[in-house]
Amino acid sequence: MQDARNPGSVSTDLGVRIRAAIAAAGGWLPFDDYMARALYTPGLGYYANTRTKLGRMPGDGSDFVTAPELSPLFGRTLAAQVAQVLQPVAGGEVVEFGAGTGALAADVLDGLAQLGLVDTTYTIVELSADLRARQQARLARFGTRVRWADTWPDAIRGVVLGNEVLDAMPVKLLHFDGSAWAERGVALQGDALVFADRPTALQPPHAGPYLPGTVTEVHPQAEAFVRSLAGQLAEGAAFFIDYGFPEAEYYHLQRTGGTLMCHRAHQADADPLEDPGEKDITAHVNFTGIALAGQEAGLEVLGYTSQGRFLINCGLVDRLGAADLRERALAQKLIAEHEMGELFKVIGFGTAGLALDPIGFREGDRSHRL
Repeated sequence: MQDARNPGSVSTDLGVRIRAAIAAAGGWLPFDDYMARALYTPGLGYYANTRTKLGRMPGDGSDFVTAPELSPLFGRTLAAQVAQVLQPVAGGEVVEFGAGTGALAADVLDGLAQLGLVDTTYTIVELSADLRARQQARLARFGTRVRWADTWPDAIRGVVLGNEVLDAMPVKLLHFDGSAWAERGVALQGDALVFADRPTALQPPHAGPYLPGTVTEVHPQAEAFVRSLAGQLAEGAAFFIDYGFPEAEYYHLQRTGGTLMCHRAHQADADPLEDPGEKDITAHVNFTGIALAGQEAGLEVLGYTSQGRFLINCGLVDRLGAADLRERALAQKLIAEHEMGELFKVIGFGTAGLALDPIGFREGDRSHRL
């Protein structure tokens, strides 16, 4: 747990553990191993310590903003899509992975209640004890309708939600020197953490071309997560909202630096080796890889579109008419192309035979671009 009198204590203690792990591994850790330790080491990793992470603006002690924190209309609008899936799934529930402060859960449940679904149960799969405690306080008014789990629920029937979940899953880094790919990992130079490359058979899924010096990411853990979901989702649909691109855009010739980025105090930086545990580390999502992983595991891609188009399809514009000026201004950021509306995408999966024409993808579906 972080010592409030010494803000650097998390980074210092976690750094000691990471250096010991590098030494034990022979002097080199793959980057995805390092990223997992920096984000998820119990009590010390970024998502496992008590640091305030989610907020609306600089100065409130937070590091970044997510759509549910920005406006309750995000979750209440998403509830329309959730309700459509729940109609043909008898006894269906909602399962959310990585629920942050619980804002999305509260707003989806409120939105479902507005649509007459007042008994829907909501399961949150949350590994962070600190975030779980915050969620429990925020969602206490829903009583036993909300429950928590440490692992996958068995035979999910209903709707799975993941808002900014895939981007937080550890990625492997690859570096192209002009003739061959190397895997980039973390080593020690004296006491400092530094990048170091090793030969690898791994390559990006896109054929290229690539410029010498290109660094990019591949996403085995996120794709494995979707394959696992296919094995657990017995009936229903899953929707993932995140920032990212189709494969051809993700591995574009000019994207020589990849997409890996860190966030702290609403500032971005590109050095994941500095202050591990004190800032978020993320990478954009390769939605083509995610779509293929789901399809190969037996799910059907229901659609893929921008967050802005998805929310408009689900009725956000109508909700804006009843909002006050401040709420309207904040909600506009959810759909504006220069804000969250275009950078963030939504991909939907359904189980085989699910009779559903998802409202979120009825206009502007980009599945053909995956």
